[in-house]
Amino acid sequence: MREKFGREVVLEKPKDRSFGHFATPIAFSLAKELRKSPMIIAQDLASSFDDDTSVFSSVESVKGYLNFRLSENFLNEYAIWALDNSSEFGKQEKNQKILLEFVSANPTGPLHIGHARGAVYGDTLYKLAKHLGYDITAEYYVNDAGNQIDLLGLSIQLFGRENILKEKVEYPESYYRGDYLESLATGAVEKFGKDILTDDSRQKELALWAKDGVMEIITKSLSDLNINFDTFVNESSLYSDWDRVMEKMGDGIYKKDDKIWIASESKGDDNDRVVVREDGRPTYLAGDIVYHNQKFERGYDHYINIWGADHHGYIPRVNAAVEFLGYDSSKLETLLAQMVSLLKDGEPYKMSKRAGNVILMSDIVEEIGSDALRFIFASKKSDTALEFDLAEFKKQDSSNPIFYIQYAHARINTILSKSNFSKDEILASSLKGLDENADGLLFDALLLPEVIEDAFNSRQVQKLTDYLKSLASSLHRFYYDCRIIGNEDEAKLLKLFLVVALSLKTGLSLLGIEAKDHMSKEEE
Repeated sequence: MREKFGREVVLEKPKDRSFGHFATPIAFSLAKELRKSPMIIAQDLASSFDDDTSVFSSVESVKGYLNFRLSENFLNEYAIWALDNSSEFGKQEKNQKILLEFVSANPTGPLHIGHARGAVYGDTLYKLAKHLGYDITAEYYVNDAGNQIDLLGLSIQLFGRENILKEKVEYPESYYRGDYLESLATGAVEKFGKDILTDDSRQKELALWAKDGVMEIITKSLSDLNINFDTFVNESSLYSDWDRVMEKMGDGIYKKDDKIWIASESKGDDNDRVVVREDGRPTYLAGDIVYHNQKFERGYDHYINIWGADHHGYIPRVNAAVEFLGYDSSKLETLLAQMVSLLKDGEPYKMSKRAGNVILMSDIVEEIGSDALRFIFASKKSDTALEFDLAEFKKQDSSNPIFYIQYAHARINTILSKSNFSKDEILASSLKGLDENADGLLFDALLLPEVIEDAFNSRQVQKLTDYLKSLASSLHRFYYDCRIIGNEDEAKLLKLFLVVALSLKTGLSLLGIEAKDHMSKEEE
C-alpha cells in the first residue's frame, strides 16, 4: 500500500463485512492536496487496482472510502504458507538494537503485586519485539547502593536479634518486614556467626551479602511468571565512573551550597536537582546518570525504560542528563506502569503481615496461576489504573477470558481428534469457496502479524489480548453455528480451524502463556 500511494495508509476493518476486509479513508486526506472531492479521488484510486487481481478480488469506492476485499487465492496461499511455516508466522527482520530496562525493583525484599504490572508489560513488549526481529536486550538495573541497602542490613539484624537471639528489640520507624528475613538471618548466622547480628559496624557487609539472596528470591518469582533477563547491571558497580561522567556533563552540573546540582531546569525540568549531597553521598539520580551514560555508550539504537507511575516527574531530569552527556534524548523512551488494586470476591484483598503488609506477587501466582496473572496485567493499557478480582480468574467458564481463549484452542484439538481425515488430507484441502462466516474467521486468524506489529509499535500490548479474545469468540460462535464433523466441507473447515489454532497458540506464546491442547471441562 505504501509503495502504491507513496505514503502511510491507514487501514480499518469495516464493522459490516459485506463492505470487504479493509477500508481506508485516504481519499479524504488527499482531497485538499489534490483539490478534488474525496469521492472522485476514491473512484480514481479504485480504478487503478483493476489489473491487480493477485491480492484483491475487488477494490471499490463507497462514499469516499476505498474498500478492499482480499482474493480467495491470496487468503488460501497465505494460510498454506502460515501452516507450513508455523514458527515463522508473524515474524519479521528489523534492523534495530533496543535496550529494554524494566522491573529494577530494589533488592531489599520480594516483589509485590505492583511490580508485576511493569514486569509483565516489559516482558510482553520484549517477546513482541523478539518476534518482530528486533535485536532487543532485557535488562534489570539492581539498585544495590544507598540507604535502602543499609536498611536491609539493619532489618536482618533486628529480626535475628528478636527471633534467633531472643533479645527484646526496639524497632525504628522505618525497617523491612516479612518472612523472607528469617531465611536471610538464619543464612547469615550460618555464614558469619551470630556476631553478625549484633555488630553494627558489619551492617553494610551483611546487607551486601543479603541483597544477593534477595535477588535470588526476585529472579525465582520472575521465572515462575516466565520472565527472564539477558543482563543485570549493579548500581554499586557504576560509581567508580562518576568522576569521568561528571566531567562529561560539562556545564550541565554545578556546585552550590556544598552540593552538586544538575541544571535540569534549563532542559524542561521543574527545578534543578541535587546529584551529590553536602556530605559527598550521591543521590539516586547520580546513579541513574552514570547508568544512562553507560547505556548510551553501549551503542543501542533505542532505549526503553519501564518505570512505576510514581516516577513520572523523574523523566525530565533523566532526559536532561542524557542531553548534557551529549546524547539524543529522543532515543530514550520512558513508559509508565500504574499501580494495581486487587479484590477477592468483591472485597479489597487483605495484605499479609507475614509478607510485611504487602501483597506478594508470588502469592497471587500461587493462587490463580502465572497464565491468568500475565493475561490480566497485559489486558489493559499500562498507564491506566487496573483493578481486578481474583475470583473472576478462577472461574472455569466464558466469563474468564484466559479460560475462554484456552478453551478455543483445546476445542479445535478435540474436534480434530474426532475426524476421520488425516492431517495430510486436511492440509491438502483448499480454503477457496468458503462462505461469508468462514471467510471472516480465516481473515481474522490471518490478521495476527498485523496485530503483533501494531501492539509493539503503539506499546499497547492489550491489543494482543483483545485480538485473542475476539478470535476465540469468533471460533466458538462459528462452532455453534456450523456442524464440522460430517460436513461435506469437513476437511476444509478443519484446515480453517488449524489456522485459527496457530494464531491462538502464537498469540498466547507472545503473552508468555502456553496454549492448552486439552482442558478438563471440555463438553464437545
